[in-house]
Amino acid sequence: MAQIEIRLPKMGESVTEATITNWLKNIGDTVNMDEPLVEVATDKVDNELPSEAAGILIKQLFDKDQVAQVGDVIAIISTDGDGGSASAEPAKEVSSPTVSVNEIASTIETAISSVTDSIDKNGPSGKFYSPLVRSIAEKENISMSELESIKGTGQDGRVTKTDILSFIPNRSANMATPVEVETTQSVAATTPTKTITQLGGGTTSGIKEPVITLFPGDEIQEMDRMRKLIADHMVMSVHVSPHVTSYVEADVTNIVNWRNKVKKEFEKREGESLTFTPIFMEAIAKAIKDFPGVNVSVSGTNIILRKDINLGMATALPSGNLIVPVIKNADRLNLTGLAKGVNELANKARNNKLNPEDIQGGTYTVTNVGTFGNVMGTPIINQPQAAILALGAIRKVPAVIETPDGDFIGIRQKMFLSHSYDHRVIDGALGGKFVKRVADYLEQFDVNREL
Repeated sequence: MAQIEIRLPKMGESVTEATITNWLKNIGDTVNMDEPLVEVATDKVDNELPSEAAGILIKQLFDKDQVAQVGDVIAIISTDGDGGSASAEPAKEVSSPTVSVNEIASTIETAISSVTDSIDKNGPSGKFYSPLVRSIAEKENISMSELESIKGTGQDGRVTKTDILSFIPNRSANMATPVEVETTQSVAATTPTKTITQLGGGTTSGIKEPVITLFPGDEIQEMDRMRKLIADHMVMSVHVSPHVTSYVEADVTNIVNWRNKVKKEFEKREGESLTFTPIFMEAIAKAIKDFPGVNVSVSGTNIILRKDINLGMATALPSGNLIVPVIKNADRLNLTGLAKGVNELANKARNNKLNPEDIQGGTYTVTNVGTFGNVMGTPIINQPQAAILALGAIRKVPAVIETPDGDFIGIRQKMFLSHSYDHRVIDGALGGKFVKRVADYLEQFDVNREL
């Protein structure tokens, strides 16, 4: 009987594992080539995986909510047109995920088989540690108490390879004492007051979270998986980077007038809406070329100068969470190309159709707080980048207009730009000059520009 192994594919440079969230086909079902077979979730994005063969699904090697490593066989499809020996076998066969030595970070010289009994697979708290995590812990002399202090981002709080490798460089600063958690599902009006003490995680640098008092009528709502990831990422960013924010107000009257004049023609010609976002992206890409020092990442004491200008744009999902799809090589695109890129990614985000590659490789992020009517904000850096720009709402305001014949008061369209940056590598002069240059490009926009 011809059988095809379906493996978990590589889904991005930094993605090493995925959680099986839903099987779209049951054992015995017929599967067509490229037909969605299984839904998986990574720490980046949720995705449907298509079948690489046509036939009958005879084995599912991972159950729902189990974590598989890239390269693991997750299913077997028979191409003979029947179930073969499927009926003689269990409905599901679960195998332990295996990890190739080549997938382990270069700092780890021993394979999983070298793990000793000094680190138990279950910690005092009951948390499970995979063979890979225990192998890394043994190699780096990480104690069980340190393992317990790491806040895991995997399924059910499991510590992943990424978690432990992120913990190692700052392990002395990352220690936090876990404390017991008391929870209730809901609190009725007559329920006595209770308190909740939460676990200190690796990114809190030993600072315990506050004790929360529950009042009558309060309810506890657990964060969904993406909100947990966002929360950990934001806390980590503030912990890692000393944030500084510079503000500039820009007169965008010319841009507003020009867009109003051409947007109908643009939509008719291109079949795309022309929003303000691609116009702002164009100015930001130009300013980055003028000040490449903001297009960097920090690795220890090294500064990584990014060659490409890949602009991430923070986008709201239907769930209310945020995600940051990336426009690659934004400086090489004209305004039409930027408009199409912005619209495509925004539509994919709204319909939960983003691919892993759509949200990877960003070097600088833009967030539009003006969408919510906010005039300015203090955005948190999207690690491992070093800066982020918030675009405020465009407002009609009275302004002093200078002319050769004297000054007068007029109505202008203005907005605030808020530039947050990592003060370890971007000083106030560079951060301030950069955001001022963005404002200059916006104010100098040619109102007679041709599409």
